[in-house]
Amino acid sequence: MTAIFKREFKSYFSTPIGFIVIAAFYFFLGLFFSITFGYGSPYLEQVVMAMSTIVVFAMPILTMRLMSEDKRQKVDQALLTAPVGLTSIVMGKFLAAMSVFAIGFAPTVIFEIIIMTKVSVNILGYLYALLGMLLLAGALTSIGMFISSLTESTVIAAIISFIINILVLYMTSFASMIKVEWIANIINRLAFITVFENFGGLVFSVADIIYFLSIICVFIFLCVRSLEKKRWA
Repeated sequence: MTAIFKREFKSYFSTPIGFIVIAAFYFFLGLFFSITFGYGSPYLEQVVMAMSTIVVFAMPILTMRLMSEDKRQKVDQALLTAPVGLTSIVMGKFLAAMSVFAIGFAPTVIFEIIIMTKVSVNILGYLYALLGMLLLAGALTSIGMFISSLTESTVIAAIISFIINILVLYMTSFASMIKVEWIANIINRLAFITVFENFGGLVFSVADIIYFLSIICVFIFLCVRSLEKKRWA
């Protein structure tokens, strides 16, 4: 898994993708922080929560080539026949994408230190919001990686991932169109944005954490099965 992780992590910076995504994160984090701090708010979790829309656009770019690029370059057969478990391959790629994402959010630590020099802060609120963002990114990464395993086209993988991200994140907008109340309530509760916003409310919930972890595990499992099907084919 370590070898796969190093290979994928380096590949992000052998092309402009990694630099573009990180630069976008830094720009919007700085923008949201300057606006929030300019209004006198010491709550960095507001900045973290505001980044959800940016993450929707960024994660398909990070995940679009995780699997499809190997297919396009015809190196997937060598990877599948290598003495490495399929789960290790998938986890190595997943952790590489998440590492780039984590680098993109590293400035929030500096922002929190800046705020701490000015006022007293609730650092647990910031850490819990950051945990929610990491879980949200993990869920979107696992979904995008699974989509990438189904096609050789990085463009198609990015477009489909983006559409799915919009659907799962903002399902509450579509729930209002459903006339059956109990179905609409279920959709509202399962929408990623609904669960994610709970992390900004400073109310610790094991159920919210398990929800995102379950999504991550399910799509990593599906990605492994997708590779296994190709191996035996």
